[in-house]
Amino acid sequence: MDSKPFILATAGHVDHGKSALVKALTGIDPDRLPEEKSRGITIDLGFAHTTLPVSSSDGAQTIRLGIVDVPGHEDFVKNMVAGVGSVDLALLVVAADDGWMPQTEEHLQILQYLGVGRGVVALTKADLVSDEQASQEQIRSKLRGTALADAPIIATSIPQGRGIEELKLAIVQALKDAQPRPDLGKPRLAVDRAFTIKGAGTVVTGTLIGGSLQRGQQIVVQPAGVTSRIRSMQSGNSEIAQVLPGIRVALNLPDLHPRDQALASSTIGRGDVVTIAGLGSPSDTLDVLLEQSDRAIEERRAHTVTNGMPVRLHFGSASVPARLCLQQGEELVAVQPALAQLRLESPAYLFADDRFILRDSAGRRTIAGGRVLDPRAQRRGFRSAARRASLERLCAARDPASRILAMLADRHLLPREQLLAQSSFTEKSIQDAIAQLAAQSEIIAGRSSIIETAWWHALLKRAADAIDADHDAHPERTGLPMAELRSVITAHIPPHVEIFDDLLASLKKDGFTQTDAAIGRAAHRPALPAHLHASADKIRNILSQQAFDPPSRKQLTPDTRAFQSLKFLIGTGEVIEIGNDLVLLTSHYHKAIEIIAGHLRQHGPSQVSELRQALNTSRRVMVPLLEKLDQQRVTLRQGDKRVLHNAASK
Repeated sequence: MDSKPFILATAGHVDHGKSALVKALTGIDPDRLPEEKSRGITIDLGFAHTTLPVSSSDGAQTIRLGIVDVPGHEDFVKNMVAGVGSVDLALLVVAADDGWMPQTEEHLQILQYLGVGRGVVALTKADLVSDEQASQEQIRSKLRGTALADAPIIATSIPQGRGIEELKLAIVQALKDAQPRPDLGKPRLAVDRAFTIKGAGTVVTGTLIGGSLQRGQQIVVQPAGVTSRIRSMQSGNSEIAQVLPGIRVALNLPDLHPRDQALASSTIGRGDVVTIAGLGSPSDTLDVLLEQSDRAIEERRAHTVTNGMPVRLHFGSASVPARLCLQQGEELVAVQPALAQLRLESPAYLFADDRFILRDSAGRRTIAGGRVLDPRAQRRGFRSAARRASLERLCAARDPASRILAMLADRHLLPREQLLAQSSFTEKSIQDAIAQLAAQSEIIAGRSSIIETAWWHALLKRAADAIDADHDAHPERTGLPMAELRSVITAHIPPHVEIFDDLLASLKKDGFTQTDAAIGRAAHRPALPAHLHASADKIRNILSQQAFDPPSRKQLTPDTRAFQSLKFLIGTGEVIEIGNDLVLLTSHYHKAIEIIAGHLRQHGPSQVSELRQALNTSRRVMVPLLEKLDQQRVTLRQGDKRVLHNAASK
């Protein structure tokens, strides 16, 4: 029998019968804390599960329903937010005798902020009113203009056992055409409970989204980044080997400790996210699209939202203090979506397009909601026009290609590693988008970065201009020293981004060549400036006249012009360095090799003094010359004698 998993969350005012309704639907009492039992209200999240049959033309099916019962009291709205962060269906509960209450309205607004589009309304305690129709009409009017405007309203009475079967049918009808959450290969489980079981160790619970998890799998707990391994898993009181997205599950992580029971670093608790390696990292800055409910504004319940105000961010099962920065203006304009940045007091782990709630800093009032645009934002330049344009493009981006182009609009290059890892796109779709954009010449797919094409060409031009300027200023050099080129480039790229190798590869394809530690145009031929011609000619004459017994390097370069000239002659290969203080004309160097090789062929192994006499030079020249020939594998030293290297190897 085909079974589809879904998550339902209750919502509604305190003491309107949410927990009793869950117990009637499932047979499970979701109130688990002694204080909840004594006070008769839900304080923390409660959980239950059931299976509902579905009539289908394709054959018998069932819906495997995980139910999260959330608290309705104003003091516990933060727990309510934790319960509805990843649900497929909302069960909005309104008591007939009380009618629509403040927390009913706030819960409905939270559902809208979090993007919950499916719902069923339960009119509880219907036996306590004489005009049930009036109660339903009040609810329908309150739902007008919301995603639940057409939701079915089912009258129920727990003492009379009335409406429960009808409510089950309405839930099935709302979910029968819904698709289970997809497996994107990016599992995330927002931890809503962490506790210890004797003999098993730490167990955490939550609703899995984004991907599957397997027994024995290595996991990462964010935002702390601690690792663990899943020893076992349970769902619906049954041991399982694998859990799919959209299912409530309990994970046994024995090498971690519940945060409220331990001071060790390897802890886990509500607000943490269980995920896997390679899916990004936490951040203390989020760029977001903010919205404020027009219903709150109409009822004068909206809190004025101002630039720089302290707020409390609620997402998943976490709650983090933050400061709100508006991209434009000093106050949020009523009912107009606004670009904003949240600067968190501690790092948090979110994905692009995750939804969240903002409450005031005291956590007493819901003031806005929104959607994450960039989960790893930068504070610098947030209010610039370029960043605004990029964020506006991100608002409309719905596929990997458009998301990449929007991110490049003001950043120009992005590290290739983990690009869009913190998004709802699969790795394959991301790589396909990169290949498509590269084929269309909209991006440059570098070795380690994805680069905006226009910006890349501008960077190449900047590099080419720097090389040409060096050719003009120093025609005697083969090219711009590599260190100077790197300095030119790094001034225009973010820190810790390495694209220099990609730049060199592009330059070499475009008519440039690298020589030793410099790069220049392939057509460039080093030439001495006019003011150095005389000193260069003087060096040539001296080295030519004193072929194998030249003066020291210091004697050859008594001034700056002579020094620059000798450096040029060495750079062009006309002169060769023999040692720190000795140079020869390259032609004389090769002539010396011929003479030494001829002597060794004729006389065999020879001492320095014998080779010095053959070359008619001094020991000052002969010793460093032979050492260089040893390095060049022309000669080979054997004791105090030299032989030809190739002769020694025979």
